[in-house]
Amino acid sequence: MDLQKLFSLEGRVALVTGGSKNLGRHMAEGFIAAGAKVYISSRKADACEATAAELGPNCIPLPMDVSSVEGCKALAAAFAERESKLDILVNNAGAAWGAPFEEFPEAGWDKVMDLNVKGPFFLTQALYPLLKAAATKAHPAKVINIGSIDGIRLNPWETYSYHASKSAILYLTKRMAARLVQDQINVTAIAPGAFASDMNKAARDHGEAVASNIPNKRIGVAEDMAAAAIYLASDAGNYVIGDTITVDGGVAHANIGSPSIDA
Repeated sequence: MDLQKLFSLEGRVALVTGGSKNLGRHMAEGFIAAGAKVYISSRKADACEATAAELGPNCIPLPMDVSSVEGCKALAAAFAERESKLDILVNNAGAAWGAPFEEFPEAGWDKVMDLNVKGPFFLTQALYPLLKAAATKAHPAKVINIGSIDGIRLNPWETYSYHASKSAILYLTKRMAARLVQDQINVTAIAPGAFASDMNKAARDHGEAVASNIPNKRIGVAEDMAAAAIYLASDAGNYVIGDTITVDGGVAHANIGSPSIDA
């Protein structure tokens, strides 16, 4: 058994949305280290280009807003101008919104649901021909949807649309997987827990306090997210279809009590 080959992404082409920072950057960096050519996309062109410059020649910026169907189609078209196939798609771009129940606005519902649920579906649809072009029985193409442990259990905050969206993307993963496996395209998901990020300011700014409520007593680091993504993207994960890997230090499934952490 050749473990290096099993986990290698040599010769593969990947696209990571929300890839300029935080979890997206961790996964992009991991894919590059495993041998892949990685396109990263985000709304902010300058952030996208800066990250690509830092990650080196195998990282290519492709800025786009994937919160609308038009944006998804535009990103797919821009990618198709550069590549004839897509081995790995990571639907990572996301948003959150918190407000009291009585005041929760329609804008906070639509923004989050559009980016976290509608975007992954329609971007995958737009890139479907390129995913099929890459897919074989021996080496399936991969779609990895990024959810959250907040799609599995509640956090203490009033993030109504975020909870709904992250639950939805995990079940949408199953539905997409059931259809796309017919084309040798494997769809899976990752549900991260507490990682320092712009969205998770508690873990970013109060890491030790957050870690005290996590079973293994630390917040996530870049390698944790990169390793899970590499496993699913590589041939090592070829027999995993429709499932969600929880990467949270035990919060969702090995926890006694109700920790006050966000994801």
